[in-house]
Amino acid sequence: MAFKARLRGWWRARRAAARRDDGMTTSEYAVGTIAAAAFAAVLYKIVTSGAVSGALESVIGKALDAPF
Repeated sequence: MAFKARLRGWWRARRAAARRDDGMTTSEYAVGTIAAAAFAAVLYKIVTSGAVSGALESVIGKALDAPF
């Protein structure tokens, strides 16, 4: 009976430790940084593409030529 109580207490302590969030570790920062850089590179390629660049210039041009 004492063994079961100790095991139950140990298990509760492990679950509580797993739920605790002390922040990201170094490896998580590294993966997050790489993912952010990759996303930025893809977004840059999309925004600087001919079609998107032309559409952005058109929207900005129309906004600047709007009568007040």
